[in-house]
Amino acid sequence: MRLIPRCRRALALLALLLAPAALAHDTWLRPLASHGSAGATLRAHLTSGMAFPVLDYAIKRSRLARADVRLAGAVTKVTSFEPAKRSLTLAVPVPRAGIATLAVALAPATLELDEAHVVEYLDEIGLTEQVLPLWQKEPATRRWKETYRKLAKTFVRVGEPAASDASGQEPAGLPLELVPEADPTALRTGDSVAVRLLKDGAALPRIAVAAVNGGKRTLVTTDAEGRARFALGAPGPWMFAATDLRRRADGTWESDFTTMVVEVQAAR
Repeated sequence: MRLIPRCRRALALLALLLAPAALAHDTWLRPLASHGSAGATLRAHLTSGMAFPVLDYAIKRSRLARADVRLAGAVTKVTSFEPAKRSLTLAVPVPRAGIATLAVALAPATLELDEAHVVEYLDEIGLTEQVLPLWQKEPATRRWKETYRKLAKTFVRVGEPAASDASGQEPAGLPLELVPEADPTALRTGDSVAVRLLKDGAALPRIAVAAVNGGKRTLVTTDAEGRARFALGAPGPWMFAATDLRRRADGTWESDFTTMVVEVQAAR
């Protein structure tokens, strides 16, 4: 009987240590292949982790509030999922050519952080300057309570899309999303790409957008039109991420985390 309280204390301590990591983890969607054939089934990993693109924590299917694919103007729900140890794989039939945009939204979750981890968390999402002064005005016994949503999208080039297919540069309708201003399936090393951060379809200025590639994380603040520009200096998977953090009237916080993954090809 004495082991039970000890185990509970150990689990409580573990939960406290993991709490900031769980909130600051990026959640992303990455296809197994960035190009596919019409009539095939595309697969994409949905995972959370601290070291993109390494698969780390599998998202449970029950957390999904939305999972769909837009192709050639038609949006269909994703209904096939393949659970694995470190990811949830979405299986998506693609009957025709075009730019496939896969989008997911997780149901809201709530987490608490202690004071020691708040600064680390705000540094990670690039909001220390805007948010920390508000937090420091709280009483000495303050704790951070936040309700958050994780949103993600990615793209696959299916067959030979029509020259007029610019759907990859159009919003997918996520509450918070990053939208590329160039074909996301045709990016190459040396390109410069602009992305726009939209909240409910409107530009969101003065928010840090991170570009992650090869273990390097670069932050750029969006301009008045919600735009941030990045130089693509290396081939491989790139993840762009942003967080919209808001304070509620009761002193708690709410947020949306959004990511966009593209595959950059080597320069010709």
